[in-house]
Amino acid sequence: MKRKIPGFVLVLALLFCTVQCAKKGTIEGGPKDEDPPKFVKANPENYTTNFEGDEIRIFFDEYIKLDKPTQQIIISPPMDPKPNIMPLGTARKDIKIEIFDTLAENTTYLINFGKSIVDNNEGNSFDYFKYVFSTGDYIDSLSVSGSVRDALEKEPKEPISIYLYEKDTSYTDSAVYQKTPRYVTYSKDSIFSYSLENLKAGTYKMVAIMDKNSNYLYNPKSEKIGFIEQDIVIPTDSTYDITVFKEELAFKPNRPSQLKGNQLLFGYEGKTKLDSVQINLLNAVPENYQARIMKVKEKDTLHYWFNIRPESDSLSFEVVTPTTRDTVWARVSQQDRDSLKVSTEPGGSIGLEQDFKISANTPIVKFSEEQMSIMDQDSAAVPFTTAFNQVQNELSLQFEKRPESKYQISLLPGAVTDLFSESNDSIIQNVSTKSLRDYGTIIMTLPNVKQYPIIVQLTDTKGKVLSEKYSEASQTLNFQYLNPGKYLVRVIFDKNENGKWDTGDFLKKRQPEIIKYYRDTLEVRANFDYPKAINVE
Repeated sequence: MKRKIPGFVLVLALLFCTVQCAKKGTIEGGPKDEDPPKFVKANPENYTTNFEGDEIRIFFDEYIKLDKPTQQIIISPPMDPKPNIMPLGTARKDIKIEIFDTLAENTTYLINFGKSIVDNNEGNSFDYFKYVFSTGDYIDSLSVSGSVRDALEKEPKEPISIYLYEKDTSYTDSAVYQKTPRYVTYSKDSIFSYSLENLKAGTYKMVAIMDKNSNYLYNPKSEKIGFIEQDIVIPTDSTYDITVFKEELAFKPNRPSQLKGNQLLFGYEGKTKLDSVQINLLNAVPENYQARIMKVKEKDTLHYWFNIRPESDSLSFEVVTPTTRDTVWARVSQQDRDSLKVSTEPGGSIGLEQDFKISANTPIVKFSEEQMSIMDQDSAAVPFTTAFNQVQNELSLQFEKRPESKYQISLLPGAVTDLFSESNDSIIQNVSTKSLRDYGTIIMTLPNVKQYPIIVQLTDTKGKVLSEKYSEASQTLNFQYLNPGKYLVRVIFDKNENGKWDTGDFLKKRQPEIIKYYRDTLEVRANFDYPKAINVE
């Protein structure tokens, strides 16, 4: 045993050394592959003329796969039905394109793969490779380019499709809803430029669409559109910048549904002034019947409240706006209704230019200023005024506030009464203001703005408007009492002088009002005045 032990230990030592030596000598695979795949050949060859086949094979020097092909690959003119493009899900050294469409005669086709071609291992992309062929005896080689932007946002949030429609005798503006365009391309990521290539000479209509379902047709309910007013005559040396916008649809109510007792929901599409909407009951109206309309926050829906339930279970309504008139109906049943609940905001801290707001879950039909009071920290009464927004069902108390002060706002019973004659219980809310040192100020001039009036808005980085001012002439604008943070500046050129931004209309050939942004983000710090000359682009 004494002679065997050293041998056993020796075996263990050799095993340990083998494991450790293997770890130290592990092969790390060499440098990372950062090269994209390389095009080797195509069958038929790229830029083939008199094409008559129904299959294309494109070969590469390594295994590749297609990344998001439905979003990246552009075929212009579009084929219907769409071709089958492989590989799908598996890697291979070639791309196979099976064509099912009957191709047009004497036409140049372009298949742009965008950034979809990537190598199988590292995902290195072979950007904007294109395969071109013609069913005629020559390749069209003309092009047109430009850039796209969003009318309202600082930059588009997704690629934009740019379409050319041939202006022949059959063209009408309704083609965008019904007809596949002659040529198509997408804006490139981040820089939002575009290029339409391999075009034939002719006269075209240029349209840009945020084509969410990739069907080459415009759906005004969900998609944005932009257009160039004049015809595009190719060949051309001009570049074309195009702005997409969301059209305002005509107001149209949906069939209402019952939410709870004495309460219906009227969904709608389109836009109109909601305070001009009337919903009239067409059934026999009970005596002392009252109804109120309230907006559902952040939804295209109206609450319709009524104090007395009609006898019929099937109710018909006429929905009227200044430009529309629709008839809808709903079924109702006996259900419990909500009881009055009053809420207030803000709580705790209140801005120096912020109103104190009172709202309710049921319609407010009456309020009494005599049952309301505001006291400062010295127990002195603070004068206030009220403003009621019926559609929002919101009562605002407006009063002058001093920095570093405390206020007590009291609502006695009966301050607010709802549609069902219910009133609030006593409510006491304490609020306070911050020091001037807690805020920042932007002192703004706009030296390159020559056209007035304008609306100057400060937004957060997501586009929510935090402050705005209206200016009819060149002047210094002071944005005071700003909370520390990052702000964007946008300027709306209010061409029709109605105090708001107006979108465009494709069929009426109306472009949206121009919005320009300051390219940089402003960083506002507490207790700091920020003088800034803003050159918007």
